[in-house]
Amino acid sequence: MTSSGEEYVISRRKKIERRQRLVTVVSIISFLCSGAVSVVSSVKQGSQNSKPVTVSAESALQQQVRGFELVLQREPDNQVALEGLVMARIQMKDVQGAIPPLEKLVKLHPERQDYKQMLQQVKKQVGKGS
Repeated sequence: MTSSGEEYVISRRKKIERRQRLVTVVSIISFLCSGAVSVVSSVKQGSQNSKPVTVSAESALQQQVRGFELVLQREPDNQVALEGLVMARIQMKDVQGAIPPLEKLVKLHPERQDYKQMLQQVKKQVGKGS
């Protein structure tokens, strides 16, 4: 019985070793596949994001302008939205479009000298551009 007991133990170990090798091989293959998938998706994403930055920056500014205008439709005297609209339009080189919200800021906050100075500077730029 001891020899059959030893044979059983030996055959059992071999089965366990085969299963361990199989699990190891499957683990390595799945690790390599997941790494390959992440590399491929990174390369795809990188190639899709190769558009010029200026186009996306300009569209982002246009979205900001639309957002500020929507806020101002609900709250016409919203100081933050007015300031944001002015800054976005100036960044878009729409100096003429920055004048009405700046005038409104000066009207709402006559104590703010920075609004008055900015309005004068913008009007000078528009006068030079004409």
